[in-house]
Amino acid sequence: MSRLAEMLAVLIFAGSVGLVAGGAAAQGVEVSSLAAPDAFSTPGRDTGLPANLWRGASVQTARTVLPLLAARTLSPAAAALARRVLATGATGPQGSGSDPVLTGARANALLAQGDAKAAAAILLRAPGMDRSPELAHAAAESALLTGDDARACAVADALSSGRDETYWLRLRTYCQAIAGHPDQAQLTFDLAQSQAKDAVFGRLMSAKLAGAGNPGPAALRNGLDYALSRSLGLDLTAAKPSPAVAAAMAGASPAAPVFDPAGAAPDVALLADALSKRDPIREAVVQAMIEAAAAAEPRARARGQAGAALALAMSDPLAAETRGQLAALTVPEGKAPVGRNVALDQAADQKLMGEAALLALWTCAEAGPAGPAIADRVRIVRALHATGLDADARAFALEGLLALK
Repeated sequence: MSRLAEMLAVLIFAGSVGLVAGGAAAQGVEVSSLAAPDAFSTPGRDTGLPANLWRGASVQTARTVLPLLAARTLSPAAAALARRVLATGATGPQGSGSDPVLTGARANALLAQGDAKAAAAILLRAPGMDRSPELAHAAAESALLTGDDARACAVADALSSGRDETYWLRLRTYCQAIAGHPDQAQLTFDLAQSQAKDAVFGRLMSAKLAGAGNPGPAALRNGLDYALSRSLGLDLTAAKPSPAVAAAMAGASPAAPVFDPAGAAPDVALLADALSKRDPIREAVVQAMIEAAAAAEPRARARGQAGAALALAMSDPLAAETRGQLAALTVPEGKAPVGRNVALDQAADQKLMGEAALLALWTCAEAGPAGPAIADRVRIVRALHATGLDADARAFALEGLLALK
């Protein structure tokens, strides 16, 4: 082959390779950038709930309810529901985006309800921590609860927004003290106390700075109290811990509450047993509760009426006569406002699982550790059952039955 022929062959080969490569590129897989995780998409743990948990949920409701869950003590059934839905990794309500405030509120709520591990898992991938006091607060508390003082202090040092708020002054006091800078710690301590005096923090930190004296009993209100009391060598078993601190001390995620049906009054025991066994609530069970509601003794009558209402919330379709008997019950109205009740009913009818959970938890947060009134509880049980949160609905119903005297 001549020199010219060889050169032409090379050029033809190179051109064909280029065409193949160009065609492959044109027909190749399209590359698209991944959306940033929103405030709810990072999982805290596996909860068994679906990826469309927050379908149709109101972001405004989420912004209202999450801070309440971070500040209030809930009943055992409500706390378990809060931990379950908030630890779920699922696309958040429309408009939630990668809002650091909402992410921080989610993590703080999990911390307050005792699931520090789930909160830490969510915070591990959260962006913008140095610009969000809410997000940084959750990160610092989760670090203090797990004994990682260095990480908590690093979070405090890196914060560029809101660093002069009381919590951060107190945390920096602690960090300066354990770092061996007592003079700096004293100045920051004085500033923190002048801004918002706290007798418990003052007592413990004064002992820490003095290096002697009687600091008094331990305090376990939050992660900072826990770290400070631990550093002073105080007896942690003598203090009542918050749920977050209790979970940290236990070294494990909180277990789901157990409601023993044997503790129910005899006249509502049939319903309690069916709920515990996850049996369908059939008409015979409802009729038994209606019969109990006809008791002459006032307490027994009130128990029976409450049991009948709770049975109705989870029952199979009932005969017209049974519905008529239930309509004649005189269970008093609850405390939740009518707008929230209607919204909860609509969430149930539209099968909006996350929305129903948030609205239910809103009422529970306002009710406190004793749990919602029977009428409110009945609506919550119906909504949770209707949206697929059956185990949680049964827990709420059993909790209510066991509380009846």
